[in-house]
Amino acid sequence: IQAHRPRPLTPPEPAGGRESAAPKKEVELILVKDQNGVQYTNSSIIPTNETWGKKIDFLLSVIGFAVDLANVWRFPYLCYKNGGGAFLIPYILFLFIAGMPLFYMELALGQYNREGAATVWKICPVFKGVGYTVILIALYVGFYYNVIIAWSLHYLFSSMTTELPWLKCGNSWNSVNCTEFNGSLPDNSTSYAKNKNTPAAEYYERGVLNLHESSGIEDLGWPRWQLVLCLVVVVFILYFSLWKGVKSSGKVVYITATMPYVVLFVLLIRGITLDGSMDGIKAYLSIDFKRLKTLEVWTDAATQIFYSLGAGFGVLIAFSSYNKFDNNCYRDALLTSTVNCVTSFFSGFAIFSVLGYMAKKHGVKVENVATEGAGLVFIIYPEAISTLPGSTFWAIVFFIMLLTLGIDSAMGGMEAVITGLSDDFKILKRNRKLFTFATAFGTFLFALLCVTNGGMYVLTLLDRHAAGTSILFGVLIEAIGVSWFYGVDRFSEDIERMMGFKPGLYWRLCWKYVSPAFLLFVVIASLTSSDLSYDNYVFPEWANQIGWGVALSSMLMVPSYAMYKFCSLSGTFRERIAYCITPEHEHHMVAEGKVRQFKLRHWLAI
Repeated sequence: IQAHRPRPLTPPEPAGGRESAAPKKEVELILVKDQNGVQYTNSSIIPTNETWGKKIDFLLSVIGFAVDLANVWRFPYLCYKNGGGAFLIPYILFLFIAGMPLFYMELALGQYNREGAATVWKICPVFKGVGYTVILIALYVGFYYNVIIAWSLHYLFSSMTTELPWLKCGNSWNSVNCTEFNGSLPDNSTSYAKNKNTPAAEYYERGVLNLHESSGIEDLGWPRWQLVLCLVVVVFILYFSLWKGVKSSGKVVYITATMPYVVLFVLLIRGITLDGSMDGIKAYLSIDFKRLKTLEVWTDAATQIFYSLGAGFGVLIAFSSYNKFDNNCYRDALLTSTVNCVTSFFSGFAIFSVLGYMAKKHGVKVENVATEGAGLVFIIYPEAISTLPGSTFWAIVFFIMLLTLGIDSAMGGMEAVITGLSDDFKILKRNRKLFTFATAFGTFLFALLCVTNGGMYVLTLLDRHAAGTSILFGVLIEAIGVSWFYGVDRFSEDIERMMGFKPGLYWRLCWKYVSPAFLLFVVIASLTSSDLSYDNYVFPEWANQIGWGVALSSMLMVPSYAMYKFCSLSGTFRERIAYCITPEHEHHMVAEGKVRQFKLRHWLAI
């Protein structure tokens, strides 16, 4: 009896190949169902391990992971900046030719092999380093992403007062330059979004981050105790959501994945009732087809669709590995990726209705209040809320949305680490609760660097390099490994065993040619980014070198493991290569010289 998630039955193929073995596979799958989840083979009995309690648990977990803060604080601004409605053309194009295919590929890969991001590469052992790459990246992201959730929690606690603390100047954290604008700005060309002397901006940078006490990344100072306490709460929420696996996390997402939609709808209804809201929505949807002539628009659309769907972090593989073998992951991929993109577009109405109100209030154009990232959700939007009747209620509602958006995405990243390593090292699987605690506590310790006075600089560095070029590189190698080395034809046969039908020609073409080309384009685009900076502060060269060191630490897992795997095998050079690129259950065929990957038709087949 083996204590791991059951793998699909893969007895030696008869002379007729995989096609002639298909009927036997179907009979064996029926046997699995008839025996109450116990899988029988001629040599062992393998009990099924943990699976999702209900199908909705899986769907909400995937949606909760994919729909994160970026859907609210990045997509609406990118859409506005890059031609409004015209931006949807490249965005939807990249969704269909790369986003959905990669999403579908990862769900099918995890579900068929029933393994995490590392051990799933039993299909092509030399690529196991890709699994370690994405696991390490998911761990790095946890170091700083939890801090953003802690900021949301800090704001939530601060909102529980009769007068919001970022409404006026005169507080202990305010500077002498703090200015309350109750009418038009003196110069309409001034970008209100970049004004650092408003009460809301000073509360964020001076009251919460204490950034004015740091001169740069070389001057971090001590952790802020208020943020440390918020971080502790976040880590405990994550631990108790994950310690029992998908049985516990699958129930938490009933709240964390659905709450943002309720709040977004409520905020939209409130937003469109504000004076000037229609000006913001018109600016959001204004169509400028001339912007499509610029490379920046296409680059922004490509990177946004990739990061928005969350392919490559090992999360989709981990989540789908707990599915039933015959689950329709094709339908799941279409549904969840569509929900994610529609959410991004929908959130823009809630955001820009309020930005239109802000522009009207201060007598400036929408472009002067429009921004993205932390500046939008921690400065501009909170300031707008503070001027509304019942501001305390609206602030609490808004920051609950941010908190839930962040929690389920952080849960997904941590689950990718836990599942990926637990499947590879069985001692961790046997001690899941302890390993989950160690992972959560480890991310907490490293996150302390991000809650110091200069912590924002550390967070900015990690945000750029920990999951920038490295994650794009990891998914590129993953796509090549599945499509070219394992083979699209073999992968399609695996999907047919699960769902009874093969993917269409469209999906096979995307997996083999279009998606890898798309990823190569995005990788090259990421290498042309500007120097690292935060507002007017430009990071020193040594900080950039550390950032690239963090990125390389994960990317080097791919060649390092490949060399280790090759050197650890015995046999001739050709035999070693064969063992490296042949699925583990077919290694007995290498000695017989029947290496499918060495045949030209394997490389050309789609």
